Amino acid sequence: MKTSARNQFRGKVEQVLIGAVNAEIYLSLQGGASLVASITKDSVATLGIEVGVEVTALVKAPQIIVVTEFGGYKISVRNQLAGTVVAVKSGAVNSEIDIELKGGEIVAATVTNDSVETLGLRAGKPATAIFKAGAVILAVKN
Repeated sequence: MKTSARNQFRGKVEQVLIGAVNAEIYLSLQGGASLVASITKDSVATLGIEVGVEVTALVKAPQIIVVTEFGGYKISVRNQLAGTVVAVKSGAVNSEIDIELKGGEIVAATVTNDSVETLGLRAGKPATAIFKAGAVILAVKN
C-alpha cells in the first residue's frame, strides 16, 4: 500500500469494543507495542474488523506529539509509544523526528524547529510518541 502517511504499523486486532456510534479497536503491533484506534461502527462492518484480523494502522506524522518528560502528569492520550530518537531531519520551519520503538519499528513525527530545540531532541534521547485514537486510520487487505 502506498500512502502519504509515514507511520504504517502492521498488527493484529486483539479487542473490539462497539459503542453507539464509534468503536475502539485494540491492536498488538508486530514489534510488541500496542495501540488503540477509534473508528465508526460502519467502518468496523465495512472492513470486517474482528479479533484476530491483520490490519495496518496509519498515522500521519503531524498527528504525533513528541514528549520527553511527563513531569508527573497522566494524560488522556492512550497511544503512548516509548522509544529513542534515532534521527532528526531538519527543515526550514519543521523537523521530522524518527523514534525507534523497542521492537524496531520507527515512528515519524513532524515538529517545529523550536520544539526540537526546547525538547533537546537528538539521536539517543528517550522520547515518547503520543497520538489520539481518533488519529489512527485502519486498513485491511481485500
